[in-house]
Amino acid sequence: MLTAQRRAMISARLARHGQIVAKALADELGLSEDTIRRDLREMAAEGLLRRVHGGALPLTPPLPDFAARQAIASDVKRMLGRRAAGLVQSGQTIFLDGGTTNAEIARALPRDLRATVVTHSPTIAAEFELHEAEVILIGGRLYKHSMVAVGAAAVAAIEQIRVDLFFLGVTAVHPAHGLSTGDYEEATIKRAIARQSAETYVLATPEKFGAASPHRIMRVHDLAGLIVPADMETELLSPCRDATALILA
Repeated sequence: MLTAQRRAMISARLARHGQIVAKALADELGLSEDTIRRDLREMAAEGLLRRVHGGALPLTPPLPDFAARQAIASDVKRMLGRRAAGLVQSGQTIFLDGGTTNAEIARALPRDLRATVVTHSPTIAAEFELHEAEVILIGGRLYKHSMVAVGAAAVAAIEQIRVDLFFLGVTAVHPAHGLSTGDYEEATIKRAIARQSAETYVLATPEKFGAASPHRIMRVHDLAGLIVPADMETELLSPCRDATALILA
């Protein structure tokens, strides 16, 4: 098999299955494992995939900074935010993760809603200046890329709170590799919040599907639901249908 043919097969399989195990692929093709590993190294160097121990995962493009992300898919984010806000009931305690999509939830919530909003994002907290909702702001070391508090102090505070709904922000959604993000400490905080929450939801724009970021948060199966655009391609959503509820916005 020619190198170009192998690389085309690797790309197709990565898109379909979300991972490549070098030994298994080598055995299947009757090639040496070194040959497959060399292909993976070269493809990783060209930015076509992400090498991991024993194989490869899909490549997740680096996110732009917080200010730049505010302008990305803003109409879709507003639509998702309105749909998520409709899940919140009076008297509930909710946790809003950081991120530009979750900021749209805050903007969509009625100003007279009597609820408690917990967040570790100062930018999210500021959205509630004119709302009647009580706001609890979790402190810690500020991770500026996402404008959220991280670290031991944040985890300790989160462990003292129980919430009804957690709106989790992620950078990637994959049926096999779960929900993930690009920073180790931020992933730790997100897992801590999910443990304290009765239900966890993710608002996901199409580009996040089928990708995997370096740091896993939780399984898609553990979500109460994925909130997605109603016009998303069926092919992107199909792998997640058996894992959790799909809520169309």
